Amino acid sequence: MCWNTSSAFTPVGFALRGPASRKIVWTLGDAARLLINDWPCDDGEEYVAAVKACVDALSGKIAPEQFREALLRAADEAGIATLSLVRQGIGERRPDVPPMMRT
Repeated sequence: MCWNTSSAFTPVGFALRGPASRKIVWTLGDAARLLINDWPCDDGEEYVAAVKACVDALSGKIAPEQFREALLRAADEAGIATLSLVRQGIGERRPDVPPMMRT
């Protein structure tokens, strides 16, 4: 399993409750740690589906983006606010974005 894989995985920010209230998931390994260590409840159907999808993504059975969708559904089920993040420099590859919005 490749715990640090991040290819085709759009980062996601999570607003959790408790001392470590904000987390950013950059890799499948980050997501696995979040699900196991920091998730507020472990009995929801979407949570269980996300854990299975995480294992499947780590073992290469599904694409990381498919897992990401399962993770977002689990967050919605648990009432966790999420924020999709854009990697720095992405605007430089988008000619349709005005230069002033690329920084």
